[in-house]
Amino acid sequence: MKFHEGDTVMHWTYGLGQILGVEERDLFGSKNLYYAVRVHDLTIWVPSDAELQHRLRAPITKAGFQELLTILSHPGEPLPDDRHERRARLLEYLGESSTQSLCRIISGLHAYQKVRPLNESDKSILKQSRSALLGEWEYVLSITPAQAEHELSHVLAARPLPVAE
Repeated sequence: MKFHEGDTVMHWTYGLGQILGVEERDLFGSKNLYYAVRVHDLTIWVPSDAELQHRLRAPITKAGFQELLTILSHPGEPLPDDRHERRARLLEYLGESSTQSLCRIISGLHAYQKVRPLNESDKSILKQSRSALLGEWEYVLSITPAQAEHELSHVLAARPLPVAE
């Protein structure tokens, strides 16, 4: 996948950004192409290599985004009680670098916190996922951050309660 200067992209960790340019850089004696991506007030350099598709992607379409509301409006899949297993699963979802995986994380942790408190790792992953999803939500639907936050909160509040095991 090739991106061009000015393209809006989703970075798998930092969320919505814009391509500032492409530059060949020498790192540890190896020259590679890197995308300069501006995310908020941060510029990050993303290598254009075989892993690019896991690091950067185009934002989802409006039609695709509407389909994601289904994931958010249903109880999340149960997450493991063991904090190490739960963290591993959540990081696996993050590694998928898709909007669907962000929704799965948010949905799963939202349901989990109804029955057990979130630990610091869970809270951090939830914050990162919400931030990325809301940034994409704002961009794709051309709405304000407050509107996106309100809509997400409304969808999550309207979900059925998780079934106790």
